[in-house]
Order: sequence, then structure tokens, then C-alpha cells
Amino acid sequence: MTDRWDAFFMKLAREAASMSRDPSSQVGAVIACRREIVSMGYNGFPPGIADDERLLDRERKYQLVVHAEMNALLRAGREARGSTIYLHRLPPCSACAKHLVAAGIAEVVACDDPVPARWVQDVSRAIALLGEAQVHFRFVSFGDALKTGT
Repeated sequence: MTDRWDAFFMKLAREAASMSRDPSSQVGAVIACRREIVSMGYNGFPPGIADDERLLDRERKYQLVVHAEMNALLRAGREARGSTIYLHRLPPCSACAKHLVAAGIAEVVACDDPVPARWVQDVSRAIALLGEAQVHFRFVSFGDALKTGT
């Protein structure tokens, strides 16, 4: 059984993910501290950049997209220090992991959804980096709790 606060913040991360216009990967992030929401984010183009056909071109999309973790960190600012980030859909990539460490995130909680094969190696590097920086990382299974709202 997962902590009900974990489930609550992960549900919010799932809702944030639903705002992404990315047709292949909708990722959401919630930064929380002491049971309060600090910030939220989802993956997408920066403000002022049109959600157009570039979303369908993986190479071009990767050049423009801001990951959910980064969007949440940018909104949180210094309030991210000592917080927990909840990630719906994917764990952090190595680029996001280094920014989570630099921002002072204390814990990363990610759904245990399968990681696409093309990202497994990078996610492994990210988890190692978090461990080296003593940022607590855990995969959590929410199963039906996220689907049914219980």
C-alpha cells in the first residue's frame, strides 16, 4: 500500500501530464514539500513556440521540448530545495537528473511504468547520478489507485 499523499501527488502529476500536446509521451511532474504543492509541470514546447507539426518529428521535437521536471523546477525556483518531485509516466533522464540535484530536490518518486527501450540506458545513468548525490529515488506502483481515483 502506498502512502495516500504519494498517491495524491501522483494523481496530480498524471493530470499535469494530460496537458502535454506531445502525441507520443505525456509526462507530468509535481513538486511538493510538507504536503503542499510547490509547483507543477508537463513536457512541451516553451511558451511562445507553436504546438505544430514539429511535435510529429521526433528529432525536431527533442530539440525544442522542455521536460516536465524542468518546467516544474523553473516554476518552483528556490522553493524546490528539500522538496519531493513526483513524476507520472517516466523517470527522469540524465539531463533532468542533474538539474534536480542542482536545485536541491531531496526525493524523486516515479511511477513504475515500463521505460521505453531507447531510454533505459539514460534513465539508469540518471538514477545512478541521483544516488551519488544522495537524492532518494523510488519507483512506486499505484496500480488501480491512479485509474479509479481511490
